[in-house]
Amino acid sequence: MKHIFFTFIAIACIAFTSFGQDKPIDLGEVLIVADTKLKDFSNTQQTTTITDSVIDKSRPSLTHLLNTNTTIYFKENGLGMVSSPSFRGTTAQQTAVVWNGININSQLNGQTDFNNINPTVFDQLTVRSGGGSVLYGSGAIGGTIHLTNTLNYKRGFRNSITIDYGSFDTYGITYNGEASFNKFSTKIAINRSGSENDFDYVQKEGKNLNGNYFNTSLNTTIGYKINKANTLTLYNYVFDGKRHFSLIFPSEIPTKYNDFNTRNLLEWKSEYNRFTSKLKLAYLTESYKYFPNIEKSSFSTANVETLTAKYDAGFDISETMQINGVVDVTQNKGEGTNIQQETRNITAFNLLLKHNLSNRFLYEITARKEITNTYESPLLYSVGASFKATDFYTLKINTSKNFRIPTFNDLYWQGSGNPNLKPETSYQAEIGNHFSFKNGKLGVTAYYNALQDMIRWLPNGSAWMPVNTDKVKIYGLESQLGYNHSIAKHNFSVNATYAYTVSKNDKTDKQLTYVPYHKGTATLGYAINRLSAYYQFLYVGEVFTNSDNDPKYNVDTYNLSTVGLDYSFGKDKNYTVGFTIRNVLNTAYESVASRAMPGRNYNVHINLNF
Repeated sequence: MKHIFFTFIAIACIAFTSFGQDKPIDLGEVLIVADTKLKDFSNTQQTTTITDSVIDKSRPSLTHLLNTNTTIYFKENGLGMVSSPSFRGTTAQQTAVVWNGININSQLNGQTDFNNINPTVFDQLTVRSGGGSVLYGSGAIGGTIHLTNTLNYKRGFRNSITIDYGSFDTYGITYNGEASFNKFSTKIAINRSGSENDFDYVQKEGKNLNGNYFNTSLNTTIGYKINKANTLTLYNYVFDGKRHFSLIFPSEIPTKYNDFNTRNLLEWKSEYNRFTSKLKLAYLTESYKYFPNIEKSSFSTANVETLTAKYDAGFDISETMQINGVVDVTQNKGEGTNIQQETRNITAFNLLLKHNLSNRFLYEITARKEITNTYESPLLYSVGASFKATDFYTLKINTSKNFRIPTFNDLYWQGSGNPNLKPETSYQAEIGNHFSFKNGKLGVTAYYNALQDMIRWLPNGSAWMPVNTDKVKIYGLESQLGYNHSIAKHNFSVNATYAYTVSKNDKTDKQLTYVPYHKGTATLGYAINRLSAYYQFLYVGEVFTNSDNDPKYNVDTYNLSTVGLDYSFGKDKNYTVGFTIRNVLNTAYESVASRAMPGRNYNVHINLNF
């Protein structure tokens, strides 16, 4: 399989290079982006776009990228294993992952496994803090993670290959190709990653057993300009992963998990003066096979197919006022070992308004109402304003109502599913203070979030059953700092985040499990000519693992350091060689109770652009 994959990579490179013998004309035409709502209707909330250079430092895991550069906390079982986020003190199901404007959280368990996404096959990665259910639907309560592919025209041919290899036989290879002309443009990104993942435990006997994994992802974007007003764009993403689950004790029976996901989106965009029309058709599939004993062929399985049709009509009422009406219809069909064939239909109506009253003040109002026969859906809304008091200071305020709908497992799991579940609802408000100064920016946001009808699986006789039970109050503070400074040829940069989070069960007044009060990150960078270096720091405070907050079972505080060095070659610095050391101090730590994480480890990478 490896040989077939690398052969395909080589053929693809040769093909693109051969086509590229004609000299390209790079006019740098404005790029095409499917998720325009992220830019147009996120002016009153904190958004952070992660640059390519930062993504390159975090290959191949989206978990590592977000854990070391944002305030999001991750509970993970190790490299390639299950990884779940907690964004602003919420659960993993309350963080939505959005692919080119489409929510791709699993319909089975309501969340995305962040170790199953390779960030290097996407062109942009943006983190949007706070509620976003009007724009992105179920689960957008703590925040949203946006994976975006862009498309340019008239840029000719571009190719790059990146190869990684490191400790525990961990490897990765990524090919990115682009061919764009006046009317036609396409991009392709292919990645293959894997690891034996058999690291020795730090400060105790034993090693990580049954932790090997590999996965392949393919991402393509194809665009065609029909005429000046109409453009067709097709987005595709395929992920094929196979992994064994690491053992806690050597005596456990080894298990494994295979999953296969596809995402397809066709967009027809039309622009006529002040009117914009977008018709989107999306087809998503997800499926898995779980083998409780890798020595046997028996397995449990489930799959869901999702078909979405969305129409978005935008109109510029004036140069300062924009209004959008959106209708989307979604059908989910699922079945599996523990789920009989079930179908869910949802129709949603959205109304969005943005008004720039002046160069310094704007406000946004959005609303969404869903219609379905599966559950009672609330009216969702978001109201926000941004006021630029001076060139130095901007105030942002936002309040919203958001939700998370019950998953297929919650509703239809045989013997346990509860068809009477209500959606979780969330009322939240935030105040953001943003400071801009020479070469730097600082953002400090305070927020409050009241959750009700939280869905939890609780014992019901000899079985478990999901019920609407808890109310949770969440409040806290998050901050982001970015600073760059140059002295002659020396360039210095500092990026840091800090989050203080209180997330308590309203009834017991206890902090939710796996939500740290404190989390901080920092990256210091230095570059001169062809050489660049960085130091990365991660601090995670202790977390409770029991709902009674008994400190005897806490996962301890840990802090990790990473250092990296890159050197570029070639006339235009087209070739780069880099070296990274992670967990430099060889710290013994756990992210999840009894799940030891790797000690000091190394990585070498090569990047070729041609």
